[in-house]
Amino acid sequence: MAQLKKLFGQTAIYGISSILARFLNYLLVPLYAYIFQPEEAGIYVEYYAYIAFFIVILTFGMETAFFRYYQFRSDKETVYSTSFWTVFSVNFFFLLIIFSTRNAIATTIGYPHQSYYVTLSAMIVALDAISSIPFAYLRSHQKAWRFTFIKTMGILVNILFNLILILFLPWLYKHHYAFWGWLQIFGLHKPQIVSIFISNLLSSLTILLMLVPELKKVKLIYSFTLFKEMILYALPLLILGIAGIINENADRILLKNLLPAHVAMYQVGIYGMCYKMVIIVSVIIQAFRYAAEPFFFEMYKQEDAKKIYADLMNYFISFINFIIIGTIVYMDFFKYFVGPKYYEGLKVVPLLLYSHVFLGIVYNLSIWYKLTGKTIYGAIISITGSSITILLNILLIPHLGYVGSAIANFTCYVSMAVLSYALGQKYYPVPYDLKKLGFYIILPVIYTLLSMGLLGNYIQHLGLRTFFNTLLLLSYILLILKKEPAWKQILLSRLQVKIK
Repeated sequence: MAQLKKLFGQTAIYGISSILARFLNYLLVPLYAYIFQPEEAGIYVEYYAYIAFFIVILTFGMETAFFRYYQFRSDKETVYSTSFWTVFSVNFFFLLIIFSTRNAIATTIGYPHQSYYVTLSAMIVALDAISSIPFAYLRSHQKAWRFTFIKTMGILVNILFNLILILFLPWLYKHHYAFWGWLQIFGLHKPQIVSIFISNLLSSLTILLMLVPELKKVKLIYSFTLFKEMILYALPLLILGIAGIINENADRILLKNLLPAHVAMYQVGIYGMCYKMVIIVSVIIQAFRYAAEPFFFEMYKQEDAKKIYADLMNYFISFINFIIIGTIVYMDFFKYFVGPKYYEGLKVVPLLLYSHVFLGIVYNLSIWYKLTGKTIYGAIISITGSSITILLNILLIPHLGYVGSAIANFTCYVSMAVLSYALGQKYYPVPYDLKKLGFYIILPVIYTLLSMGLLGNYIQHLGLRTFFNTLLLLSYILLILKKEPAWKQILLSRLQVKIK
């Protein structure tokens, strides 16, 4: 219990930055949704799919490799410096290549004469990738509060410049043209999609500057022997990461290319913006990953490690379900974040939420190949998931549009969870309580049928429907407190601390 409380505490701290980041970015969703048309939002959605993809490629699993070797080796300065210079060098050459080919790239992906999107995206990717190792250094030293502070400041910079570029400067131009008319020269006289990229770039630069104290600890030393060991460990994780990004983002790109041109960007915009409805679940999973990765390695040598891992799965899924059920029962309010232009896409939100339950299971199950060094199996699992994603998207998009993408997303994560469990039980068996997990997995479906099916169809009054939906959520909380006494202990201990 002590170790689990420590993990929950670390997850909560990391979660502050992750939740704040996603929440504030979530608050930008209505800004984008109400100002930009779905076709315009589609540009932002598509490019950010590319950004997510290249960040994974250009960090190539070195974060996890850093944790493993930093934990088990005595020459920690060498591990840190070698990790950093490897990532820095790769990203330096990446930028050189992108800058020299940006026009050709922009034309190839359908944005001729708009190479600035490519340039800005590449710079965001490189800065974020270079920052990943200093952030991993903070996590390895359990400096969660500094990690959170830096992330939060980056978020605030991003929000600030979004508001300045998209709202404030166009307002100045409109109401004080005589003095601010020159804004038209730079295209700042009206809201522009490119402002989203500029704001993100300034945020990434701010974060890197705030990491200077960690960067000063990087020495001018490099071990090629250590690099070879780390890269052999990390490359399967790179494949895993690429596959994960394909699972999360390939559908946006395939929607653009598999649908007729006159509806493609519209559907990309609808799907991409409604996908942000599951953002809070993604936040919890990300915060958990930040805290759990070093925790898994720390617990590995303990006698009861496997039991801790099994218990952790139950706690994690029960909490994820709380977030999912909360989102579903209050959909009447969450839908306003995307606005009426995007309401038609709300029908896929429950399925996307369910798919993230299985994504959380996949992250928990990943401990067996990370701990045993059999990362090649992680790559196999992820490639299998990506193959399912691509195949089902190709088959379903022409007939179902973005609904087909949601089905593919769900099927992918279910398949990965089943395969990872089967292989894990062979190579590193953990005594998961399958009966309890099965019960937890089916619960969101039951609550969705009750909330959206029963209450949604038969109670038209919003206030009354909200009352009964709140009772549904409270019933889940009481159920979980009964099924998982540890949650009750943690809540009571927190209450006692506050009372004191």
